Amino acid sequence: MLRRQKEKIVTEIHDHIKASRLAILTTFTGLDVDKMTGLRNSLREVDSEYRVVKNTLIKRAAHDTDLECLEECFIGSSAVIFTNGDPVRPCKVLKEFIKAHTQVEVKGGVLDGKALSVNEVDELASLPSREVLLARLLFLLQASKQGLVKALVGVPQKLVQVLEAIRQKKES
Repeated sequence: MLRRQKEKIVTEIHDHIKASRLAILTTFTGLDVDKMTGLRNSLREVDSEYRVVKNTLIKRAAHDTDLECLEECFIGSSAVIFTNGDPVRPCKVLKEFIKAHTQVEVKGGVLDGKALSVNEVDELASLPSREVLLARLLFLLQASKQGLVKALVGVPQKLVQVLEAIRQKKES
C-alpha cells in the first residue's frame, strides 16, 4: 500500500472516530466473506459501519480522539463498528451475531468519550432501544398526571355522592 493511500485511510478513520458517538473494537478471525458481508449489512440497517483496519493505521487514526484510550486493544485482527445514532442498536446486532459466530469477540468500545469494557458493551446491548425508553418515560409522566387528576376529582365527586344520598333520604 502506498503512503498516500495509508494517509487517506488514516484521515478517513480519524474523521469517522471524531464523528461517531459509539465505536466498538472487535476481532474478526475465522469469518468468511459471506458472514462478514452479512454483519456489515445488518449493521448498515441500524446506521452503523463495520471496517477492518490494520492496527498500525488505526493507532495513528485514534491519536487525539476518544478511541485512543483503547490503544492496548489494537493487537491481533481488529475491526471497528462506528455509529452516530442510537448506540444500543448496533450492540444488539453485534450480540446476536456473536451468538451465532463465537469466534468474533468484542475487545472494547467508546461511547460519548467514555471507554467501555466488554461487559459494558454487553450491558448496552441488553438495554431497550431509545424509542422504548422514551415511551416508558412518557407513560410514567402521563401516569403521574392522571393520578393527580383522579385524586383532585375524587374529593368533589364523593361530596356530590354524599349530597345526593342525603337528598334521596330526605325525599323518602
